[in-house]
Amino acid sequence: MPMLPIPAFVALVLGYLALRAALGGARPLLVAFLGACALQSALVTLVGGYGVEVLRPVLPVSATVIPPLAWITFRDALVDRMPVRAMAIHAIAPAFTLFCRVFAPQTTDAVVPFVFAGYGIAILIALRNTADMPLAKLDAGRVPAVLWQVLGWALIASAFSDVVIALAYATGNAEWTGWLITVSSSLVLLLIGLLSGSPSASGVQGDDAQTTPELPVQTSIEDAEIVAKLNAFLTRDPVHLDPNLTLARLARRLHLPEKRLSMAVNRATGENVSRFMNSWRIRHACALIAAGANVTEAMLASGFNTKSNFNREFLRETGVAPSKWQASAALALRGTSIGKLPAAKPDAALRHIV
Repeated sequence: MPMLPIPAFVALVLGYLALRAALGGARPLLVAFLGACALQSALVTLVGGYGVEVLRPVLPVSATVIPPLAWITFRDALVDRMPVRAMAIHAIAPAFTLFCRVFAPQTTDAVVPFVFAGYGIAILIALRNTADMPLAKLDAGRVPAVLWQVLGWALIASAFSDVVIALAYATGNAEWTGWLITVSSSLVLLLIGLLSGSPSASGVQGDDAQTTPELPVQTSIEDAEIVAKLNAFLTRDPVHLDPNLTLARLARRLHLPEKRLSMAVNRATGENVSRFMNSWRIRHACALIAAGANVTEAMLASGFNTKSNFNREFLRETGVAPSKWQASAALALRGTSIGKLPAAKPDAALRHIV
């Protein structure tokens, strides 16, 4: 009975994700990244599952294509659009691996885990140093950051597994390596592909590629002025109700650099842009519920796509669950004073409607 090796199954899943991303209009870099993961799984299948030894020397070189692509995809999806010249620099990793494979094969076992660990650590550091991700949907909250954190750790885990495999060879336990390579590479590639292919992790399409030049840091008075300008803009043009709104798009509408807007909101309100915008969304949802809309209608009409995020932000802003707010709103509509509605936190955006 024909059996399908684990890496072959992973290659099929990743190939499907790459095809779906391409047909869905995803950015070419994401498609290329998923395609590279699928190709690597296919190579592992041919070498480990079907004994095509002629391809074995290719595996370390093709493997070190994935971490640079992960880094470029991360930057392109959530932070900024990298110019081609900046992307080309990252071809050094697979090129150096190829050089080592040809002229110093014994060093390959050290180079491959170094590349995976280096890029994994770079992603984690970038996430730690970035308060807001300009190209991520504001409705997604911290989800994209968490997904890419897991992906960064997955790259580091792959480096660790490569070290374990090298130790197995060095200690005379080469019989372990087949399963180690099959299981570790398949799990890591599948995890990377699933995470990067999720809508939250892959950012949004559109005109976010254009960014405004960065300005010097301004004073706290100017921070307050920027937040006042933002409030006035949102009152006049409720773009916060768009679930696909990003920091980059919002900053462009205000004719401000993304980092300047982010810094102003952080320093003037103590919150990041995502939470600040969600305060406006929750205010809108509460007004709709008070007017008789049900919770789901209010959620969708206020720029939220997921019930979990809506419930979390609603509780954070009002101190009560949406269902309790709805029950109090129903009493108010039957004649009870609107003042009986659960009170929001004193400094929350909801103070204007309670």
